[in-house]
Amino acid sequence: MRWWSGLLALLLAGAGFAQTDSQRVPQGVPQVATMVADAEFGVSTRQLGLQRHVEMYQWRKNDTLRGSGVQYDRGWSSVRIDSNTYAAGHDNPVEFPLVRHEWIADDIRLDNKPLAPQVLEELGKWRDYRPDFSALPGNLSATFQPEGDGLGSAINPLDPQIGDLRITWRELVLPPLKGAVAMNNGVWTMAQAQPAGSETLMTAGASDADYSKKEVAGFVGAGLFVLLLIVLVIYMKKRRR
Repeated sequence: MRWWSGLLALLLAGAGFAQTDSQRVPQGVPQVATMVADAEFGVSTRQLGLQRHVEMYQWRKNDTLRGSGVQYDRGWSSVRIDSNTYAAGHDNPVEFPLVRHEWIADDIRLDNKPLAPQVLEELGKWRDYRPDFSALPGNLSATFQPEGDGLGSAINPLDPQIGDLRITWRELVLPPLKGAVAMNNGVWTMAQAQPAGSETLMTAGASDADYSKKEVAGFVGAGLFVLLLIVLVIYMKKRRR
């Protein structure tokens, strides 16, 4: 191995030391190893999670009307409405044919490092998602058709019937994570909140001793890197003489 190989390794080590884990900031965006999918409907996303929402068109008692007897109307509901006590002709299906479901990606990485589940729990947001439905299985395509941002079973979406279904999806996303996460033992975790007033740098009466260990480590590492670089330049000049 040539002399410069060992010196280059020292230079890289010095550069790496100049930035500790706690000083690292994310450069990319979260990535998943495998797409999250609702296999039953052939719906998938490259985002971090997927939700399926199901609504059924049902009879419901209208308790807001007074003095005119029991009144019923029809509408969409994400839960089954029990119609056992309803008047004849106002029967709802006895069960929900489909259920709500949620999938979260197993392996989420940021800059090729794992992202702690807590980050999703605290910062994740669900947003509406419209799939292209190109992978909708044949047996379901005979029952459902595109309706709005999802699927519907109504023959006429403007005139749904009792028991018709409406399905939509949402995907889980994260906002920009710079400043929100920090590297901790090789894992991206939630960054600790700074105490009030800590954003003011070198306030009155502060001295060099007020620098954190993290900042000192950065300065030492940077100094080591510069020193090794100077040694390399001097050595190269001597070899050319």
